[in-house]
Amino acid sequence: QVQLAESGGGLVQAGGSLRLSCAASGRTFSSYCMGWFRQAPGKEREFVATIDWSGFSTYYADSVKGRFSISRDNAKNTVYLQMNSLKPDDTAVYYCAAGPQFAIVTTPYAYWGQGTQVTVSS
Repeated sequence: QVQLAESGGGLVQAGGSLRLSCAASGRTFSSYCMGWFRQAPGKEREFVATIDWSGFSTYYADSVKGRFSISRDNAKNTVYLQMNSLKPDDTAVYYCAAGPQFAIVTTPYAYWGQGTQVTVSS
């Protein structure tokens, strides 16, 4: 069992930066692939970024490539999402997720956090 808790969301102006954190409980964090997803009002949850258990492999949605960076610290049981050059379209609730597969869809992720709100003003 893994419990996830996101933090770091907030209100930022367009062009600004935020760093999201996702703290995980349990001793098996380092064996999971981790993903970040987001959901805007009235829209489906969409993939943002994923990282494998080692931290060496990452993958990004085209909409955030070059602006967002995912990383993890297995010693701290934490995964991060550094978000730069934020746009109003990035406004959403951001969720972290843990699962056994390096995936860009929600299905393989067995564990989810409660989400953290990110609002980007124009």
